[in-house]
Amino acid sequence: MRKLILAAAIAFSFLPAAQSQTVSLNIGINMPSYPALAPIPGYPVYWDPRAPYNYFFYDGLYWVFIDDNWYASDWYNGPWRFVAPEYVPVYVLRVPVRYYHRPPAYFRRWAPGGAPHWGEHWGPDWERQHHDWNRWDRHATPAPAPLPHYQREYRGERYPHAPEQQQQIREQQYRYQPREPAVRQHFQEAPQMQPVPQPRMQPQPHVQRRGPEGQEHHHGGGRDDDHDRGR
Repeated sequence: MRKLILAAAIAFSFLPAAQSQTVSLNIGINMPSYPALAPIPGYPVYWDPRAPYNYFFYDGLYWVFIDDNWYASDWYNGPWRFVAPEYVPVYVLRVPVRYYHRPPAYFRRWAPGGAPHWGEHWGPDWERQHHDWNRWDRHATPAPAPLPHYQREYRGERYPHAPEQQQQIREQQYRYQPREPAVRQHFQEAPQMQPVPQPRMQPQPHVQRRGPEGQEHHHGGGRDDDHDRGR
């Protein structure tokens, strides 16, 4: 089922921005309570040392890297939205390999103290659009965004899942204004988010079909988951 959900996310990423940002996803992450976020030294990014995910916080959003894709949410347990590689903030991409709890296998050939080689992974087109993405004046690194500690009060049945309710609480409790254009767009369009219906696979009867060379093909069915308030 997860493959179908990810396929839907990728399909929506090719739509115009106003449409691609209106879909929320269940990507299999379950944070039962507010994360224990810790700052990453030298970066304006937090991570959760105890979470069993590649889980970060930057510029007012939570970021997760799962199944080779990036997702973002303004609440610690989602809903999540797919973020195409060209829109992931570079400070998130600069986080060293050692802070990934579940790194993909291809991360193993890279030094744990350095950033993943995203250009090598995503290809020359991405590399050309993000020339020198991993070079910056470390003395000019921005301060981390304030943590949304108000979300500690929301867990279990109290956790708000409706985007409208999440936005209302956030606007009352969190005054931080993000720097990144992609993050600002996320906040502007969050109320329009609609949940993706979870695909339900139904068993299919066996059907005989003839291939191009007269061979019969049988198709079966089955089932395929700081600060308390920014100012």
